[in-house]
Amino acid sequence: MDEEIEQRLPLPNKQGGEMMAIVDQHMGGGRLRVICEDGKERLARIPGKIKKRKWIKIGDLLIVKPWDFQNEKADVIYRYTPTQIANLDKRNLIPDSLKVFL
Repeated sequence: MDEEIEQRLPLPNKQGGEMMAIVDQHMGGGRLRVICEDGKERLARIPGKIKKRKWIKIGDLLIVKPWDFQNEKADVIYRYTPTQIANLDKRNLIPDSLKVFL
């Protein structure tokens, strides 16, 4: 049963440069200020497919991918639901640097 949950819960691809982040502020125009697990604040862009399907609020846990050529900017890859956040927390998969904000 646990293996099934493991498959359904997306985790950041560390080799691909993805990381977890918390939404700090809405900037307008599909942009957010996020605090990443490495301690840096970045300006994150919400792609259209996520913008249309999911509302992103302040305090949400996201997966972001920093840009290769501008490290202070990132793209939003995924938004976790409150149930998924509880599941990640129970399995100690949320970085300690972000637990302060949840």
